Amino acid sequence: AGSSDILMNLPFENIAGNAMKYNREGSLPGVGFRGVNEAYTPSTGILNPLTEALVIAGGDLDVDKFIVDTMGANQRSIHEAMKVRALSLAWTKKFIKGDNQSDPREFDGLQIRVTGNQKIAAGSTANGDALSLLKLDAAIDQTLNPTHIVMNKAMRRRLTVAARTYTIGGFITYDKDAFGRRVTRYNDLPILIVDLDNTQAEILGFTEACPGGGTATGTSVYVVSMGEGMLNGIQNGGIDVRDIGELETSPLYRTRVEWYNGFAAYNGRAVTRLWGMSDAAIVA
Repeated sequence: AGSSDILMNLPFENIAGNAMKYNREGSLPGVGFRGVNEAYTPSTGILNPLTEALVIAGGDLDVDKFIVDTMGANQRSIHEAMKVRALSLAWTKKFIKGDNQSDPREFDGLQIRVTGNQKIAAGSTANGDALSLLKLDAAIDQTLNPTHIVMNKAMRRRLTVAARTYTIGGFITYDKDAFGRRVTRYNDLPILIVDLDNTQAEILGFTEACPGGGTATGTSVYVVSMGEGMLNGIQNGGIDVRDIGELETSPLYRTRVEWYNGFAAYNGRAVTRLWGMSDAAIVA
């Protein structure tokens, strides 16, 4: 959680088995009015059955016996903490950019899942448009019971600059998270930062295609509703860290880290993607 704003805020539900079956609301039932001695027209809503399979994330880490003998057994704990941190960063990337078609071992991320009315273009200019707070407000309104805004550090810096001009960013405030770090808020929604993955590559960099075409120099901002019945993580048990012991084939102590996990969007309006923003000053 200390390595990922997403994991710190996304609630997780423990499930039995290797997949979660649930119903996503498609449409509400019809209602109407009736006169005396008249009957209502029967109507029911639509629920779309979906299945979210768990994926297996983790890895093995080896520490040479020489390191343990000369520097102490706590060296294994240090390496295990690094491995779990790497797992959290890799998972955060898949949460945004995962693509089950390109790699069936992973789940689809938000970029793949968000379609239709939940995907709002920032504009139609080639190479991207500046983030408009009017468009951001539209994305917030399009999300049912929004709880957070997800963006990269560059866009947050743009918001910080906009906050100095009241006519542009007057609704930007600041708070602190559970670790005492400053959290930027827009319209009272905490901003979650997606920074670097476990390979030190930007997760939400300015590398996405834009609605207006041109070079891939855009980024996205996501408005999410995290919680029961909305956007929720699923897992079968927590992160499992197992001591395999010294290998027979080499003088290495092996630790295996595994996590059976995934996430589900229980409601079609749990996430809205605002896409096609360039690294430019924010406009009203």
